[in-house]
Amino acid sequence: MSALVLASLGQAAAGEFDEAVASLHAVGAEGHGNAAAGQALQRLAKGRADTLPALLAAMDGANPFAANYLRGAVEVIAGNALANGGQLPVVALGEFMLNKRHEARPRALAFELIRRVDAGAAEQLVPGLLGDPSVDLRREAVERLLGQADGLAKDGNKPAAVLLYRQALDAARDLDQINSISGALRELGRKVNLTRHFGFLVDWQLAGPFHNKDRAGFAAEFGPEKNAALSVSYDGLNGRIMWRPYSTDDEYGMVDFNEPYGDLKEVTGYAQTEFVSATDRPAQLRLGCKNAWKIWLNGELVFGRDEYHRGMRIDQYQLPVQLRKGRNAILVKACQNEQVEDWTVQWQFQLRVCDATGTAIHSANKKKK
Repeated sequence: MSALVLASLGQAAAGEFDEAVASLHAVGAEGHGNAAAGQALQRLAKGRADTLPALLAAMDGANPFAANYLRGAVEVIAGNALANGGQLPVVALGEFMLNKRHEARPRALAFELIRRVDAGAAEQLVPGLLGDPSVDLRREAVERLLGQADGLAKDGNKPAAVLLYRQALDAARDLDQINSISGALRELGRKVNLTRHFGFLVDWQLAGPFHNKDRAGFAAEFGPEKNAALSVSYDGLNGRIMWRPYSTDDEYGMVDFNEPYGDLKEVTGYAQTEFVSATDRPAQLRLGCKNAWKIWLNGELVFGRDEYHRGMRIDQYQLPVQLRKGRNAILVKACQNEQVEDWTVQWQFQLRVCDATGTAIHSANKKKK
């Protein structure tokens, strides 16, 4: 990290900066490391505005607790600089934001800082964000395009409006924008198949419920993780479990375990499907899920996340994979916890296969609808 700040701070100060950032990275759940992090935050917050890019870079890979501390330091430094008549390093912030190797959260924060001090520069950047991997930055560009399309529709230029709506739909990932765009297209007499447009996988085999008592199901290795053959049965929560076919007609490909199994709590379910690739190729599995989850591709664990009910959105998780030519087996594990609030009822996920730009890749054994 010190290479990012050495030129402006000097080697000794850069070492102190790194030490403070390390204290923030060490903070964890249930107050772990909070005392040291609080002291580090006070030291960092006294820094100059030219340390902002380095603080943003420190958010890459930070856990949610550390990221909140780092964001706090960024906000304090920026606020103090502007309150005292100073400037923010707009060019450095812009270069950071445009570097897509950085994570989405700090890049979006860099954009907000640029807009705070130079709204004109920020507006010039917006059109280039239409295909950005950051959903928050992409939203800015989609919103502008949607406004332009609305204006064309009101002026009676329906063909041009349709084309802009289609372009906006390709880029949109937030449900409110997708609903607005698809609704506008349908009002203009155009068909919209969101399921195919995004490439959601809708035909599955389900197995469950297994237990998730004390949230132990995420780490537990239930039968489907050992042998996912459709002919195999398993010991489940309430007796023997067999795979059962399930197809969702949800426009956004939502696979809802509550439909076949009921509104259960402290349970684990599995879903598997087959995806046929025309070639060996890189791809992404893009998942939306508010439960704890794991995904396997062809028997190899891709990734997992042991968190519950932190919200859900299209392309919430983007997982790079390598598809092999022919059949590819996808297995999803979803755990439901013990919470009973209304907003914890969902035991579900949505999954699509696409390329790095978010363009859908369709299974070669699926007929076009």
